[in-house]
Amino acid sequence: MIIKIDRLNFVYNPNTPFERKALDNINLEIKEGEFIGLIGHTGSGKSTLVQHLNGLIKPASGDIIIDGRNISKKDGSLKEVRQKVGLVFQYPEYQLFEETIYKDIAFGPKNLNLSEEEIHQRVKESMEIVGLDYEKLKDRSPFELSGGQKRRVAIAGVIAMKPKVLILDEPTAGLDPHGRDEILGEIQDIFKKQGITIILVSHSMEDVAKLVDRILVMDKGKLVMDGATREVFKNSEKLEEIGLGIPQITKFMRKFKAKGKDVRDDILTVEEAKVEIIRYLRSKENA
Repeated sequence: MIIKIDRLNFVYNPNTPFERKALDNINLEIKEGEFIGLIGHTGSGKSTLVQHLNGLIKPASGDIIIDGRNISKKDGSLKEVRQKVGLVFQYPEYQLFEETIYKDIAFGPKNLNLSEEEIHQRVKESMEIVGLDYEKLKDRSPFELSGGQKRRVAIAGVIAMKPKVLILDEPTAGLDPHGRDEILGEIQDIFKKQGITIILVSHSMEDVAKLVDRILVMDKGKLVMDGATREVFKNSEKLEEIGLGIPQITKFMRKFKAKGKDVRDDILTVEEAKVEIIRYLRSKENA
């Protein structure tokens, strides 16, 4: 078990008129190699939860065990935790600060006191993983890049630390459709090629449906649903009650089925819908 959370609670502004319980008795286990989507409306506790996972926030009570080590204890090494759990914030390009792409990505590995040879190798590998041309871009300023490329640099900087868990908080926020597709494609490639555990925090049901195998749903600081992607999206009424929804294509296929069409109603992506509609039309032709 790469992550185990037991009775986790967190309160913002305790003992003040602004006190607010952000996490309420969270219990959760995540296996190594899982691809998880974390969804919930604004203020549901998603970002608070993931910030606990690499020690940015300490719990009010409860335990967080990362790769066998309880990081909620006072002797928990934050440096070690942040090597194992990489967190890419929303709009990570705002955190870029070095004069070249190489130096920006190398910043984390340098703090691990690695050799120059190892740092060089990690920078080169991480750039290749996120689809950045090492030779063409390593000496360029990150501030000359497009929004999507800047985001790739930020992700590469986290990957260069070789984490066991990669957390991405709204990685496509603010990007145009082309940039969104590129970033999502790179994230999918990272999962397939690196085999690391990924937690994707997103407001987009379409993005989550395309990528993840398991969904965690948060509402008012509680973990209210946890299951396989198709199973969670079957609960459309419950999701809508808490201000969420299901992918538009799933909604369309359910309406199509309700009109008496013999099609699956657990479709999650446009690609799946295309295959299913072609199958249905062919079955009608052969009837």
